[in-house]
Amino acid sequence: MIKPIIGIGSDIHSPAGKRERAFTYLTYVEAVRRAGAIPVLIPPQPENAGQLMRELDGFLLAGGDDCDPAVYGEARHATVEPMDARRQANDLALAEAARKHGVPMLGICLGLQVMNVAAGGTLLQHLPESHGHHEHRRTPGSFDGADHDVRLNDGSLAARAAGEVVHGTKSHHHQAVDRVAEGFEVTGWSSIDELPEAFEAPERRFALGVQWHPEADERSRLIGALVAEAAAARNGSR
Repeated sequence: MIKPIIGIGSDIHSPAGKRERAFTYLTYVEAVRRAGAIPVLIPPQPENAGQLMRELDGFLLAGGDDCDPAVYGEARHATVEPMDARRQANDLALAEAARKHGVPMLGICLGLQVMNVAAGGTLLQHLPESHGHHEHRRTPGSFDGADHDVRLNDGSLAARAAGEVVHGTKSHHHQAVDRVAEGFEVTGWSSIDELPEAFEAPERRFALGVQWHPEADERSRLIGALVAEAAAARNGSR
């Protein structure tokens, strides 16, 4: 059986006095491998997004720093730490190309936010200001996120992918979806404060964004669900 190929958008590291690097965290790579697919890193090249999506079986938008709010027409909050502009252009182009070509796509944390912004939505720029607490932030000194449940709509793609309607998660973020982009609907909410934590495009076979980090939890079925859909797409088209 030929394994499906899953593209993963890259980040950029620019150390002073050294060559720049395109990279992704190995937790994403290993999660895709464990699920039975071949992970392929996609460094910034937004001009090639359409052709890339014609070659991929699935696509994963990884977490990272913040979207520049100028993209959705807002002034920047003082706490915003924008991702590298080259990564942002690449992620936005890849998210739009995946939508256009119907490629199965999973957005994780920032990836959900990019999916929303790429389709015309907006973000809450700083949750402690809008919601009055820091519950969604990473524990200092730890890479693990806060543990909390999300409530998923019964019958939604999010619930089917997770395998349950009350799903335990690990998350760390200070931004979240505000205005939901046309073509998407929220299907999951945080147990902490009812913030949107999962959304999907009901008219597409697999376009799901989650605010938590399934790659950090070996129990999670979400990346496996993306790989299964990508394998089905490959078998149906090649």
